[in-house]
Amino acid sequence: MISDAFPRTPVTQIVVVVPAHNEQDLLDACLTALVRAQRRVRDVASVSVSTIVVLDACTDDSARIAARHPSVSAVEVSHRNVGAARAAGFATHGPEHSASTWFATTDADTRVGEDWLLGHLRHAADGARSVAGTVAVDFEGHIEENLGLRSSYDAHYRNEFGHPHVHGANLGVRAAEYLSIGGFASLTTGEDHDLVRRLELGGFECRRVCDIPVTTSGRLRGRAPDGMAGFLRALEATA
Repeated sequence: MISDAFPRTPVTQIVVVVPAHNEQDLLDACLTALVRAQRRVRDVASVSVSTIVVLDACTDDSARIAARHPSVSAVEVSHRNVGAARAAGFATHGPEHSASTWFATTDADTRVGEDWLLGHLRHAADGARSVAGTVAVDFEGHIEENLGLRSSYDAHYRNEFGHPHVHGANLGVRAAEYLSIGGFASLTTGEDHDLVRRLELGGFECRRVCDIPVTTSGRLRGRAPDGMAGFLRALEATA
């Protein structure tokens, strides 16, 4: 792959972007988990971490919840578009240090592990230009909607290295590569798959890993039309 020819420039900065549209019920848990992951990086590595919540046309208390976390920055937009929201978050950082910056993104209904960012750093240090991680689903409070949904998900999901999945809830990429392909497109759904597709067309391999999992909501009515909630609804129909 073309990406193998690039030098492994050490990452000195991580930028995390979280798009949110009326996520007052789940946003605090998401940001609390990200703050823990940020502290872990600070404890063991000389890498700065910036976390940005992009409040997209929020009419609930999402902004107030974000403000409870002083280490988190908030950007307000009115796109009603998850691709445009992710792009707006990363656009707050210019290209000056793109070779040493790692972009990571997750979702407002998702909780990352304490070592999530350290895992991204580890893959970056090993030469990864982009990383797609796996997602576990929290069915608590949702499993009563269909008792077979959990087993159906487990049967269909490949939680292994080299898996075929791409989730905006668990995605990372070198800033230089991200910028070289134009970043996230303004898509209401599938913006994560589109980004990875264009990266790979540009010769930048996306490493599919299972050692940096995140946990996302098992809700069946999400914000993106065909996101994780859409996938779960499709499974529900066959469960």
